[in-house]
Amino acid sequence: MTTLVPREPYSPEEVERLYPQSLRLRQVQVLLRHGEHTNHFAKAGLAAYWPYCQAANEMKSAVMSADSSWDTMAWRRRLEVFDRQMDSTSGSDNPALTQTSKGQVHSICQPGELTDRGRETTLALGERLRSLYVGQLGFLPSLLDAKSLSAVYLRATPIPRALESTQQAFRGLYPPTSRSVDLPPPVIVQRAIQDETLFPNEGACKRFGELAKAFADRTAQILNPSSELAYINKRIGKYMPVESPVVKVDSHPRLSGVMDTINATLAHGPATKLPSEFYDDKVRADIDSVCVKEWFVGYTESSEYRKLGIGSLVGDLTQNFVKAAQSTIKPASLGTEGSFKISLSGCHDTTLAAALAALGAYDVNTAKWPPYTSSIAFELFQAESATEQTPSAPSSGSSWWSSLFASAPASTNSTATRTPVAEMTPTQQSSLDGHFVRVRYNDTPMTIPYCRAAGRHLEGDESFCTLRAFKEAADAVTPRNWKEECRANLGQPALMGAIERPPGL
Repeated sequence: MTTLVPREPYSPEEVERLYPQSLRLRQVQVLLRHGEHTNHFAKAGLAAYWPYCQAANEMKSAVMSADSSWDTMAWRRRLEVFDRQMDSTSGSDNPALTQTSKGQVHSICQPGELTDRGRETTLALGERLRSLYVGQLGFLPSLLDAKSLSAVYLRATPIPRALESTQQAFRGLYPPTSRSVDLPPPVIVQRAIQDETLFPNEGACKRFGELAKAFADRTAQILNPSSELAYINKRIGKYMPVESPVVKVDSHPRLSGVMDTINATLAHGPATKLPSEFYDDKVRADIDSVCVKEWFVGYTESSEYRKLGIGSLVGDLTQNFVKAAQSTIKPASLGTEGSFKISLSGCHDTTLAAALAALGAYDVNTAKWPPYTSSIAFELFQAESATEQTPSAPSSGSSWWSSLFASAPASTNSTATRTPVAEMTPTQQSSLDGHFVRVRYNDTPMTIPYCRAAGRHLEGDESFCTLRAFKEAADAVTPRNWKEECRANLGQPALMGAIERPPGL
């Protein structure tokens, strides 16, 4: 629920079992939740500004010189507030530097900022990825140079802590000693907030905003009167603000905001702790359980919710795998467009749980909230021999007549690679054969329910979906036109008919 305690590195025996010789790793796409951050809920005597951000003393910005050349300006940040915010006896709006109770004015964090601890854990995540994919598997090059730089694809949401977590993870994966001296700066891809699909985007997708509110309101109606909320109020209700004195799913702050603050304080030092009641094991467990249902039950009950909340991202991940599989029989050479071997995408807790829930691999009745620096590794494999390939039956929409004219190589353009399996030509469908997808959440292989059926997974191991089956599951949650569908059905009920379970459930 708070800081992730990673498992020990895989033993040689585990590596042999998890990465069998009969399969060759082709591509890895990692979704990583940002690291630990500061709080958003400065109540119950909790300090509003925390001294855990040494990066504030190491700031650097690009600046233009008089000759139009570019340079870097180093600077230190200090935060300023109204005097009354630092001294409750003052009625002044005079400016005052934020400071700790001991008078410290440096290393002060912004609300929600990635802390030194968050940088440590995301750096460690990158180091673990290096240990596995460089050290144990030899999948990635040990030294990153100009030729092999395209092997790594970096992406992050516009939220600074997600970008900084991506940067820290990259540094762990390829520390300075593992980069050539002539290596150009890596590219990190970002989107404008209105185009962002790397997290469930209620602000940009109006219909999803309606759905999210409807499911949250339903959760509030069901669980506000529950025994879980009664116990939570018994323990911490006295610390709620006067204007919202009862802890509820939809109180102010919301229960999820209280959870966020509990988790943030648990991850940091004694100077920023809440009263002991907040750390009651049952309080934390009950809050976690209720918040998981509030935020993620929609993915288990509504096809529209899955498509608008996380389906576009699932489509992106699957499209990359299809493109890699269709490129050539042999892996694409480094340096060619779209030939990355590993991607790191800095995102959020809601991204990870949503992606798993949409594919049926996250049970809201038993699952826990993703801890800081949690990650999902989507891995693409190719069978080393035809004996390991799982033949795929042609889709119901294909015929012998169409196959007569399907001798041309499968297209690898973005439209073709995103085409649903049922609409692919037989040649395009056959390009998926012999490839498998596995999903590892915090180093634990997950099973996608849709892939459990015979013929949809590697014989003897249900965690290895055939690429065709994985894509069929992904197709079921991928919108055709995200922005257009975000504008559809506005004002309509959230559940228009029977409950719609994820593919395979």
